[in-house]
Amino acid sequence: MRKREWALGFLAAAFCFFLFSHLSWAQQAVVQAVGSGEIDWSEQVIRATGSGAPNPDAPNIAAARLGAERAAKADALRNILETIKGVRIDSETLVVNAMTQNDVIRTRVQGIVRGARAVKTRYLSDGAVEVTVEIQMASATAPSNTLTATVLPPQTLGTQTQNIPKAGNPVYTGVIFDARGLGIRPAMSPKVLDEDGREVYGSAFVSPEWATKFGVVGYAKDLEASKQNDRVAANPLVVKGAKVSGTGGCDLVISNADAQGMRDMSKNLSFLEQCRVLIVVD
Repeated sequence: MRKREWALGFLAAAFCFFLFSHLSWAQQAVVQAVGSGEIDWSEQVIRATGSGAPNPDAPNIAAARLGAERAAKADALRNILETIKGVRIDSETLVVNAMTQNDVIRTRVQGIVRGARAVKTRYLSDGAVEVTVEIQMASATAPSNTLTATVLPPQTLGTQTQNIPKAGNPVYTGVIFDARGLGIRPAMSPKVLDEDGREVYGSAFVSPEWATKFGVVGYAKDLEASKQNDRVAANPLVVKGAKVSGTGGCDLVISNADAQGMRDMSKNLSFLEQCRVLIVVD
C-alpha cells in the first residue's frame, strides 16, 4: 500500500513540476498580437485561428461538421496572412511593404500561407469549428521555405567583415542584449548599433544558412533564464542596451565601450555568424 501511495505521490509531484515549468515558459515567451493572430518571437512561430459554422442545409451532421472545418481552415489562412503582413522585418519595413514592392515575395508568402500547418482543432457544441494554424518564421528542417528566407534579401546577409580577433580574450558562446525598460519592438532583422550609429550586429553579420534556420535574433523575457537558452549557452556575454533607435523602434543602441569590446572579442565572428544572439525585452 505504501509503495502505491509513494508512486502516486511521485507522479503527482512530477505532473506539478511539468505543469509549472510549462506555465513558466509560456509566461516568458515574447508573444505579439497582430490582427486575429499572434507572433511568438521566442519560438519563431506565427499562429492564427479561424472559425466556421455548420451549413444548416447539409444532408447530415457529418457533412455539416466537415464543411464547418473547411470554412474554419480557410478563415484561419486568411487571418494568418493578415498577421504575416504585420510582421516587422526591420525598423523601416513590414512584410506587407515587401509584398507590395516585390511580386516574387508576394507569391512566395502566399505559398507559405497555403502550406500553414493546422495544429489545433476545436469542435464546439453548436456544431461550429475552430482551427488554429501556424507557420515557422525560421526552420532548421526546411530553411529555404520560410518567411525569413523569403523577405530577407540574400545580398544583405553576411556582407560585414569582422576585425581580426585578439588572442587571450574570453571565448563566449553567444551574446544577450538586455533591452528591458527601453520599449524595444521585436523584428525579424533588427540592428545593434554603437553610440555613433555604427552597426555592431545585424543581418550583414550573419550566415544566410544560420539566419534561415534560426532567425537573425531570438527574443526572451527573463535575463537569468536566457543565460541557459540553447541559442547562446553555455557562456554568453551579456550587454546592456542604452536606448532604442530606428523609425519602428526595433534597433538597439549600446555604449561605444561595449561595442568595441565585442569587436575585439576573441572568436566573436563564430557566434555572431551563427545568429547566437538573444534580446531580452519586457
